[in-house]
Amino acid sequence: MRNLRGPYKLMLVLLVCVSFYSAAPETKAEKDIEMEKNRIQIYSENPRYWQYKGEPILLIGGSVEDNLFQIRNLKAHLELLKSVGGNYVRSTMSWVDEGDVPPFKKVGDHYDLNQWNDEFWNRFRNFITWTHEMDIIVQIEVWATFNYYREPWAANPFNPKNNSNYTAEETGLPTVVKSHPVATENNFFWSVPKERNQQIVLKYQEKFVDKLLSETLPYGHILYCMDNETAVTAAWGEYWATYIRKQAAAVGRVVETTEMWDPWDLSDEKHKATFDHPETYSFCDISQNNHQKRQRHWDNAQKIRTKLSPIRPINNIKIYGADGGRFGSTRDGLERFWRNIFGGFASARFHRPDSGVGLSEIAQAHLKSMRMITDEMNVFKCEPSNDLLSNREENEAYTFANPGQEYAVYFPNGGSVDIDLNAVDQTDAQKLTIRWLNIAKSGWETKEEIPVSDSITVSAPTEGHWAVLIQSK
Repeated sequence: MRNLRGPYKLMLVLLVCVSFYSAAPETKAEKDIEMEKNRIQIYSENPRYWQYKGEPILLIGGSVEDNLFQIRNLKAHLELLKSVGGNYVRSTMSWVDEGDVPPFKKVGDHYDLNQWNDEFWNRFRNFITWTHEMDIIVQIEVWATFNYYREPWAANPFNPKNNSNYTAEETGLPTVVKSHPVATENNFFWSVPKERNQQIVLKYQEKFVDKLLSETLPYGHILYCMDNETAVTAAWGEYWATYIRKQAAAVGRVVETTEMWDPWDLSDEKHKATFDHPETYSFCDISQNNHQKRQRHWDNAQKIRTKLSPIRPINNIKIYGADGGRFGSTRDGLERFWRNIFGGFASARFHRPDSGVGLSEIAQAHLKSMRMITDEMNVFKCEPSNDLLSNREENEAYTFANPGQEYAVYFPNGGSVDIDLNAVDQTDAQKLTIRWLNIAKSGWETKEEIPVSDSITVSAPTEGHWAVLIQSK
């Protein structure tokens, strides 16, 4: 099996893997149909969202680390996430932190890129197995950008000084890269045919991706992102998204792919490579917008959501913001989380500490509260609807609504606004149910029924994070 490459190796892996469904069909064709039905895919009735196992799904999460499969007590961490309503994690294919292990085997003083480190892949295999069992969706970043610059590159098995498979002279790869990834000075990311066509390097890059796919393609709960905060040529991501889709198709699988660009400004030209090419990228990730604050954070994201064509899911795998971190306060991070979901996006996950609040106690409370209110609504029929609000100050309140049926308003820090309810049936028998959710305490605190009117004023009970759910009865 060591000498097999590409779809042949993947086919062999899939042929020998066990069935993941208790009532598995008997024939391969039936298994393929069942797999296609149950995999994560664009929701047929509203392509802004995902469906999984045939049902629409809203993805929310948070975790202590990005390369989560490398941590100790992984299963307990996943169980904690699940217990507070989370169902979404990130997995960078990374190995730079203390306690991490690399994917390749070290033989003597050098790595052999033809041999795998069983510990790395066993950890990853457990992670994929447990997330599958818990119905937690995994968004993988195939190339962990920061592994290939500065100190991590100095120890990276792909660095020619660290492996026995190629030299710097043969490949043109640097042995030292001192700059930040935004400078794109490691031509490891220029190996693809449309760029330098460095076949020696590309051979081992493909080998790594083939191994990754052999572990993940038997499952249906995986989303594939090519990079983390990349600034390199668009040809790189295009090559790997196309490669992964072709490798999946060769073994009868369909997968969802995206790219994550570095610029914080979503109007930057680099983002167009994702937005404008649905044939390559079936969904988008706008995590870098989560550096923006307050009203600007909402407005920038809504511009993209409004003009994206064809409509596709837009994910947020990283919500920045934590006290003591570099990318805003804890309040910033919590507000961004709520604005993303009330903004009509498919996912939101708190970034790991200290760039985000991770799965801390405050993150757990907000995850639980988000699930509490969205479970009471049909979010897949709702739209961001700030146009229904009046007497609103900037960043005071955000509305997510299916006009005539239900309205949810999020208050980042208390406040009072008027909401237009003209779409609600105005018959005498019709009533409005109003429920207030104390987000910090994950508890419904007040409930009342009132007659329908053209407009009502909703005022948060106190300062702090609140949400109100208004439904017609």
